[in-house]
Amino acid sequence: MTIAFQPDEPTAPSTTAGALVNRLPGLATAAAASIGAGVVHAGAIGIHAEHAGLARLFIAVACFQLAWGLVALFKPSRWLAVVGAVGNLAAVAIWLTTRLTGISFVGGLEVREAAQFTDTVCALLGLVAGGLALAAALIGWRQTRPTPLMFPALVVAALTIPAMVTGSTHVHSHTVTTADGSTVNEALPHDHSATGAGGSGASAGATTDTVHVHAPAAVPTVAYDPAKPIDLGGVAGVTPEEQAAAENLVAVTVVRLPQWADYKTAEAAGFHSIGDGITGFEHFINWNWIDDNVTLDPDHPESLVYQPQPDGTKKLVSAMYMLPDTVTLDKVPVLGGALTQFHIHDNLCFTLDPVAPKVAGLTDGTGNCPNGLRKFQPAPMIHVWIVPQRCGPFSALEGVGAGQVAAGQTKSCDHVHGSGF
Repeated sequence: MTIAFQPDEPTAPSTTAGALVNRLPGLATAAAASIGAGVVHAGAIGIHAEHAGLARLFIAVACFQLAWGLVALFKPSRWLAVVGAVGNLAAVAIWLTTRLTGISFVGGLEVREAAQFTDTVCALLGLVAGGLALAAALIGWRQTRPTPLMFPALVVAALTIPAMVTGSTHVHSHTVTTADGSTVNEALPHDHSATGAGGSGASAGATTDTVHVHAPAAVPTVAYDPAKPIDLGGVAGVTPEEQAAAENLVAVTVVRLPQWADYKTAEAAGFHSIGDGITGFEHFINWNWIDDNVTLDPDHPESLVYQPQPDGTKKLVSAMYMLPDTVTLDKVPVLGGALTQFHIHDNLCFTLDPVAPKVAGLTDGTGNCPNGLRKFQPAPMIHVWIVPQRCGPFSALEGVGAGQVAAGQTKSCDHVHGSGF
């Protein structure tokens, strides 16, 4: 009697009648999905560079997904399928945790974040990779007809490329959290030396990297609902005069800003979208109002923030007051003391449109923009929200792409921007 033995891990694919091959069903598609997820993770490393630990986590996940995918394509094995399943599903589990509760011991992930297109695509690819790898490990080697890899590769590319583009143009390169599940994108640095932008004519690319603030800001978390009486009291170190100034700015903004509720009214007044509506929040800027002599005025705001609605309309949610780009963070007005905090953006790249530039990417490691884009002179700015915010009416976003505060300050309500109830 002769007993045939099929090795668990063939050293080379064998064929039967030129039509069948030994393969681990689904493993090649899992490898392609893992590579796609790794590419997206790699593209997000620099965006999270402000948190060294988080950046290292992105590096590790990206390296694993890319390396595993390549090896699985050319050296498939059941044990490798198990490794890929565990690694990719673990990455998905971490992502899901950050979207449900946050991870308290990882800097930059302490607070729950809302799912966005880029990270959702990445998680989906990781889930596909992990699930198919697990199935391949359980099924084992089978003689089947080879499945063309072109279609799954095209699907992966169709998801990966838009995810990378969205992530790179996302003003909030760090995920933005709102308690109601929305995502927020903050606004931007600017420069008026471009034709049509008006203003001071500051040179593009100038930055205010070094600022000196000797009294670190407090980290107030006074909950705020514009439908209720405005009371920002209870923050240590805030004088009655500072509290009154902050409350007055909020009150006048809540009353007067709704005149811009229709974005078409804003456009007629000279506001232009920066093209970030895909993030869940869209910023409109009146570039000619930034370097004038009017500041902190809801009748004359430099920027308006709208939230796109499912029916195609846009809901006005915030003013983003911007100071002239000649003002540095250490020279901003004393407004509300520790209740308020100005920030800048010095890592955004814009199109060359002289009238309505749009955000189209982030600066590289040397602080420069790719060819065809430009970096504007940063200007201090502050939000005043007219919708409920758990972190107060001036809440801003922690993160590289979300803005930088003055040296020596702690970011107000760290990691939360527009954290609505």
